[in-house]
Order: sequence, then C-alpha cells, then structure tokens
Amino acid sequence: MSFGYQVLGFGSFPNRASGINASGGTKTQAGDYTIHTFTSSGTFTVDSAPDSSTVEYLVIAGGASGAALFGGGGAGGYRCSVSGETSGGGASAESALAVSAGNYTVTIGAGGSAPSRSNQQSMGGDGSNSVFGSITSTGGGGGSGSHNVVGRNGGSGGGGSDWASGGTAGGSGTSGQGYAGGAANGADRGGGGGGGAAAVGGNGLTNRGGLGGAGRSSAINGSSTARAGGGAAGMYTGSGYGSSDGAAGGSGGGGSAPSGSSVDGNAGATNTGSGGAGGTRPNTLITGGNGGSGLVIVRYLT
Repeated sequence: MSFGYQVLGFGSFPNRASGINASGGTKTQAGDYTIHTFTSSGTFTVDSAPDSSTVEYLVIAGGASGAALFGGGGAGGYRCSVSGETSGGGASAESALAVSAGNYTVTIGAGGSAPSRSNQQSMGGDGSNSVFGSITSTGGGGGSGSHNVVGRNGGSGGGGSDWASGGTAGGSGTSGQGYAGGAANGADRGGGGGGGAAAVGGNGLTNRGGLGGAGRSSAINGSSTARAGGGAAGMYTGSGYGSSDGAAGGSGGGGSAPSGSSVDGNAGATNTGSGGAGGTRPNTLITGGNGGSGLVIVRYLT
C-alpha cells in the first residue's frame, strides 16, 4: 500500500531558515537573506542563534590617499566569505564566520587623508583597518611622492614615485586582500597607480600616470557591485613635458587623476575602500585625493 510519500535527495532540500535573530547597521532583505550593512562603526548583536550558526561577510578597509605628486593610493583590504565569490588578491572566498548570541564589534576604517600641499614629496596617507568580530581587513597603502621611496604596503599597495633619480616600485598588497601598486616609469613623468582588490596598479607612462587597479564585485546585498578600486597616479608636467592625459581610477570607486596640469587627484568613493589619486603639477602646490572609507556587510539566511 503506497502513502504517496516522496523521498528527496540531500541536494533537493530548499534553503532552510538560519534561525538567527540579530540587529545592527541598516537591516534589509534580499531574496532568502537578511542583510546588515554598516557604513559607520557599530555593533552586530546576535540576540539568539541555533548551535553551529554562521554568517557570511564582506569586510573592506579604508583606502589610502594619493601622494601630493605621483603615486596613487592603494585600496583597502577586501575579505569576502560569500560562496562562489572571490576575496582580494585573487584568493578564494573565506569560510563563513561562526556566531552565537552576543555582540560583535564592527569598525569601519577611515580613508587615508590627503597629504600636505606644502611639500611636493608628501606621501599619501594609509587607510585604516576595518573589523568585524575576529575578521580584520588591512587599510590601503599610501602612494609614494618621495625620492627613492616605494609605495607603501597595505591591503592593496600604493603606487610608486617618479623623480629624476629614477622611478620606484609600488607597495605590496596583503595576501588574500589585495594587489600591489604599479611602478613609476623612471623618466620623471608618470607615477604608479594604486593596487585594487582585483588587479595590480598600472605602471606610469611618459604622458600619463598609471591606472588604478580594478576593484572586486560582490552580490552579498543582492546586487553585484564593484568596490575597492585603486587610485590613479599623477605625473610631472614641467617645462618640455606638456600636460597629462589624465588617468582613470580602478573600477569600484578609485579616484581619477584629471587631465591637464596643476590639478589635485580625485578622492576614492565613500564606503568602497577605494584609493585616492595622486596629484599632477609642475610647480604649483597641489595634493592627492583622500582615500574612501571602508564598509562591512553581513548576511544570513532568513
């Protein structure tokens, strides 16, 4: 006698609710997921959760600023645990974070501050770390504007400086978070672009600074969005050199270096962890663009 029961294979069960009850940040819903987005520091509070509960996360640190002249700022470190996506530097997605009832600190890293206009060799300011519980992403490395000094290391590295003494290399990115900055061209022209979450910064050219490294895309909040692009590099446009063609920042919010001469680098986009661009000038005291602040997004099955 048949009762009409159907036995489903393990792969046939639909998504099950996680049973997590939590607050903090801006709470939204997309498909099967509850999402908490933090654009400023706060607390992710788990009021209740079954044993063995996990959440997925995207943690992006603050991007660095570009140098007063030359190097673009590196993007903030990019760590992602969304299944099927990629962390910065080409790394696979990380493991979801185990949670239980309690409070989890969320710190949104500030973008690096633009350097002083009073010194054309001022280095770009590093971005600050972003934190979600035990997960820390490293702030981006500032772009180099100094003789014989490489771009600063960071989540993604800052771009190198180009002076008559020879161009320098970009700073290193952090493994699993971002890529290195680009090198200057060594002919007193274009600096190196800042590294991004998905690509190294571009090397400098004779009529243009290096492009910012590309950012990485995530659909953790239900819509695929690129973030953590590197800042473009500026260049020297003194007598006999002409004007810069300008350079684009990395996808996902990296600051661009405008065309012309005596122009400030543009800032990285807010809450993307993107780097700011380096400045372009002959002798006028200008500066690079600020780095973009970071971001933390947490999600779990509803």
